[in-house]
Amino acid sequence: MRIIVVGGGAAGFFAAVNIAEKHPESEITILEKTSKLLSKVKVSGGGRCNVTNGRSNPSELVQFYPRGGKKLYSVFKTFSSNNMIEWLAERGVETHVEDDLRVFPSSNSSQTIIDCFVNESYRLGIKIQTNTSVKAIYYRTDYWVVLTSEGELEADKVIFTTGSSNQSLRILTDLGLKQTPLAPSLFTFNIKDERIEDLPGVSFPEVKVRVVKSKLEETGPLLITHWGLSGPAVLKLSSWGALELKDLGYKFQILINFLPHLNQEEVRKTLQDLRTIHPKKLIKNQIPFDLPRRFWERLCSLTDVAEEQTCAEISKKQVNKLTEELSQGLYTVNGKSTFKDEFVTCGGIELGEIDLKTFECNRFSGLYLAGEVLDIDAITGGFNFQACWSAGWLISEHILNR
Repeated sequence: MRIIVVGGGAAGFFAAVNIAEKHPESEITILEKTSKLLSKVKVSGGGRCNVTNGRSNPSELVQFYPRGGKKLYSVFKTFSSNNMIEWLAERGVETHVEDDLRVFPSSNSSQTIIDCFVNESYRLGIKIQTNTSVKAIYYRTDYWVVLTSEGELEADKVIFTTGSSNQSLRILTDLGLKQTPLAPSLFTFNIKDERIEDLPGVSFPEVKVRVVKSKLEETGPLLITHWGLSGPAVLKLSSWGALELKDLGYKFQILINFLPHLNQEEVRKTLQDLRTIHPKKLIKNQIPFDLPRRFWERLCSLTDVAEEQTCAEISKKQVNKLTEELSQGLYTVNGKSTFKDEFVTCGGIELGEIDLKTFECNRFSGLYLAGEVLDIDAITGGFNFQACWSAGWLISEHILNR
């Protein structure tokens, strides 16, 4: 049985290794258009590789997928994050679960995961062919033809795991498969505003961010960067709102509540109480909330709080302005920034085109799709990789049963 895997990424390698292990008589070739294998695995988690998530219940897992969602329930029931952790352990890769339930190799190095997959491939006799791009695929009588930059190859089965590049999707849509629109996901917000200017690295443990004139809203940590705002709250918002924010041309306004655990009147009262509790202390030095000092000093400066002004001297106007800034600060987003190697794209081949029990195309026997080429994507936390592992496993279970 000749099997060609198009794409040397997470889904491609995991499918290939498991097929080879279960069906050693197969002849498997992985085609990768670049010279680098498993590039997203390499950069994931800042080079540590957030390999999966500690949540193993399918009902919990599906909640983190803006695209795919409940349709993946049976997929995760068959092969869950716990199964992936066990799979790695059986091959000598120990992992640990962090407080936020992200799972990393105990080495804290993505190279550990890469070495595991590549070494398993060599052990199982899988052929890896880099710098080979695929131009087209088509079915000829009773086998598949894969046209590559290095010539024509024949296969009994083709597993397409290329990601969501336009060229890859064109190959599949040329076959007649339906595609949903593409849009960047997991991006940061470009904002130029004197309230956050020159404050890169300042972070907040929990804020609430809401897109004006939209139902989009997320809560989580926030990070000020050189180009604007990032952190889980922003990344989650960009993921769930990927298509909506694309339609807005990435130009919109957001309201930020830096104190989501307090209502507006509670914030106002706490600021007013500074007059009586700390009358002689300087306002800029008396941070009434768990806020970064640099950010508080910046807000004080922009609400006309004098350098030597005491809490007893704080005016009603200043209290109201600080309350507004902390409870519903209005910021204008003028674009996005993506992590070039790590960002995720929403959209791809419609899930209705495949059988989610096998990941085989409904209309083309012997053609399987997995990974980001499908209309499946998740927020950060190891969820995108888990979708790859689960799909690869299911393909390996069913590919030779047809």
